[in-house]
Amino acid sequence: MNWWKNAVVYQVYPKSFQDTNGDGIGDIKGIISRLDYLETLGINALWLSPVYKSPNDDNGYDISDYKAIHPDYGTMEDMDVLISEARERGIRIIMDLVVNHTSDEHEWFQEALKGKDNPFRDYYVWRDPVNGGPPNDLQSSFSGSAWEFDENSGQYYLHIFSRKQPDLNWENETMRREIYDMINFWLDKGIGGFRMDVIDHIGKVPEEKIVVNGPKLHEYLQEMNEATFRHYDVMTVGETWGATPENAALFSDPDRHELSMIFQFEHIMLDEQPGKAKWDLKELDLIDLKNTFKKWQTEIGENSWNSLFWNNHDTPRIVSRWGNDQEYRVESAKAFAILLHNMQGTPYIYQGEEVGLVNTPITDISQANDIETINMYQERIEQGYSKEDILKSINVKGRDNARRPIPWSNEEQGGFTSGNPWQELNEQYSTINVADALDDKESVFYTYQQLIKLRKEHEILVKGQFKLILEDDQQIFAYERELGDEKWTVIANLSETEQSRSVGNKIVQPVISNYKKDSYNLSDLTLKPYEAFVYKN
Repeated sequence: MNWWKNAVVYQVYPKSFQDTNGDGIGDIKGIISRLDYLETLGINALWLSPVYKSPNDDNGYDISDYKAIHPDYGTMEDMDVLISEARERGIRIIMDLVVNHTSDEHEWFQEALKGKDNPFRDYYVWRDPVNGGPPNDLQSSFSGSAWEFDENSGQYYLHIFSRKQPDLNWENETMRREIYDMINFWLDKGIGGFRMDVIDHIGKVPEEKIVVNGPKLHEYLQEMNEATFRHYDVMTVGETWGATPENAALFSDPDRHELSMIFQFEHIMLDEQPGKAKWDLKELDLIDLKNTFKKWQTEIGENSWNSLFWNNHDTPRIVSRWGNDQEYRVESAKAFAILLHNMQGTPYIYQGEEVGLVNTPITDISQANDIETINMYQERIEQGYSKEDILKSINVKGRDNARRPIPWSNEEQGGFTSGNPWQELNEQYSTINVADALDDKESVFYTYQQLIKLRKEHEILVKGQFKLILEDDQQIFAYERELGDEKWTVIANLSETEQSRSVGNKIVQPVISNYKKDSYNLSDLTLKPYEAFVYKN
């Protein structure tokens, strides 16, 4: 069995993890200094958001040199030490691979700007004006047109994200081979694989306004696999916002030689108004959430593989989003952890999730850092939205919520830095921090530690079949895992009120629970707010 099928991955946002030199920015040496903590948690792999050289227009997802480390984070020697030190603790380093676009400061693009005859020109997507304007009305994910005019050549270049993130032209074979050489550069260093940023964009056909799942996408991925991943024992996970259960197997069926798994985001978009932007909010319907997980647990095919996550650097804190980050912060954080980690797939933990970190509301746009948030605010102000409505959306869904520095203790600046942090910590760091979580045996941390241990010790959590139960229940999320003669049941009350049910006729002992309880009477089951437990049938 592939090592990543019973692994648990921990995502680090390096800028916000641990600063060691007092400049207010997390660094690679800071990550190294916390490896013992991660080993204690029990994780098997460490996914790093980009640490490459970058002007940081989009916090490192705009890379100017794939084979260099940003000076804020340290040196390539530091990176080599991190890979080695992590390996000694049984932890593999997963790099973030951003190959849909580069920074406009990458040497390839700087060469491309020199003229239409430059050999690097075709590394990017250029088009002539149409009727004196952009080639078409394709929109950037960061607001505005996806086309930027270059005065010097009289052409437009494509940028699906920031104008400082020009899209690479995957039709160009020479460019592709350079990308594969870069991938092998990192694989030869002994990393454990890649998380692949917006990878379903690389087959785009801008003339037809096809941005994701273009006709040559899988041809490119198979070529990439043949030139790189196939020759190493590594894990690859693609970020695919446009994935469905029907096309998931195209990415992750091992017989197709593409990726190990994908991130799908259908569950993450359930609190958005259909057909609208992520900022247009609606209440989460638990039935929708249950049915979405059921679909992805049962319909992707036996040869495909799921990734499991609630949080990452692009999404808000789950305990604030769908839990209760006030009265039931600990209980709801544990409940969401228990629900996710007992499903089939590879679980991902985003830094701070394991101690129940919460969102950080802002009262003015001047407190925002993220380019997506700032651009959206200006666009919606111009469209006549009220400041109050826009800030409400930002506080619920904004990316800054996840990107604030980790509070390691209740010391000044949470022990993250001895200087001024690049972004303010959540003001609750004196009471919600890692040190306090480690000191409290009933904290969220130890629930995560126990869940990771269970996955390593029980094959049913890796291979067991999934069956949703209590499907129409508006407050209870429950499912079974079954492998051979063994069956486990997971039951969670995701409401803020006590719930009573009859779900059987025996008394069971929990494998894990988030309230201190020795047994549960299934014929007269009363669950407190956000109470969750797992039992063997």
